[in-house]
Amino acid sequence: MNEDFTLVLLIVVVVLVALAIYNVYRTRQAEREHPPGGSFTQVGKVRLHYLERGEGPPVVLLHGNVVTAEDYVLSGVFDRLAKHHRVIAFDRPGYGYSDRPLGSLWTAAKQADLLDQALVQLGIARPIVVGHSWGTLVALRMALDHPEHVAGLVLLGGYYTPTARPDVLLASPPAIPILGGLLRYTLSPLMGSALLPLNFKAMFAPLPVPEHFKQEFPYRFPVRPGQIRAAAQDAVTMIPAVMRMRGRYHELRLPIVIMAGTKDLIVRHERHAKWFHAQLPGSDLHLIPGAGHMVHYAVPERIVEIVEGMTAGAVAARQADRVSGEPLDAGQVQAPASEPAKPRQGRT
Repeated sequence: MNEDFTLVLLIVVVVLVALAIYNVYRTRQAEREHPPGGSFTQVGKVRLHYLERGEGPPVVLLHGNVVTAEDYVLSGVFDRLAKHHRVIAFDRPGYGYSDRPLGSLWTAAKQADLLDQALVQLGIARPIVVGHSWGTLVALRMALDHPEHVAGLVLLGGYYTPTARPDVLLASPPAIPILGGLLRYTLSPLMGSALLPLNFKAMFAPLPVPEHFKQEFPYRFPVRPGQIRAAAQDAVTMIPAVMRMRGRYHELRLPIVIMAGTKDLIVRHERHAKWFHAQLPGSDLHLIPGAGHMVHYAVPERIVEIVEGMTAGAVAARQADRVSGEPLDAGQVQAPASEPAKPRQGRT
């Protein structure tokens, strides 16, 4: 009996070691086939990878879960914005080629602080921040914790208030200490590879996954052990992040545009985008009929128009400030001081 158990245990250990070696090899192969396409900046102990192009008013792009900064390139938003803006798209910590050091959960607040420091180092002052999905949490924390450094927010397919999320439970095991490490290097990459096409189908639904996305997206990147850890931690900290921010939404005093697809299967627009818009007098809501979670692929030109309009508003506010010689309160950008701001429904 003991000998049988020992043999089984030995076989399990050998299989797990073999899987770990195989997955490390796959990771290195994926990174050789898809080397970093941007630049790096060091913020403390964290090396961040980012893409940068263009000149003009700065725009910062923050991607969601699963994908990397290249998501904005594949959607067309990056190149369209770069015609008139200095555009910076970060790989958030643990994604793409950015580090996510051990010993921290890297919450939305921690990521916001890190990226704020990176922007200061790069000489980027008061950008418009565009966040998609989980990236909206980081964008909101940047605006709440560093309001003097953010000119405006464009939030795409965001999650804004606590709701029941069974998918969080399914995604959380790789974030568990010790056990999570074992899973990330053995079983999780294989399971992730099998489920990734279905995941992307749900993200783009009801629209099809674009052919150029299928051809150009590095499918092995989301199933690298390091990025699996990042995605799992982000899933675990998502609900606590909005619970902490929900009571502070009234502090937001800058232009905000909220955008969502009416057929989003990942984050329901009624429960999140419309609810969040109602909490923020002066915000704009743009609902895109028939679009899913990847709304920036459905209407990239609309996002560029919104950013251009927000940029023009910020320039006009600065000019008015110079003429008056008095500091302009951020809230005045959204509504005249003589009357309270009223919620606005954007184009659909």
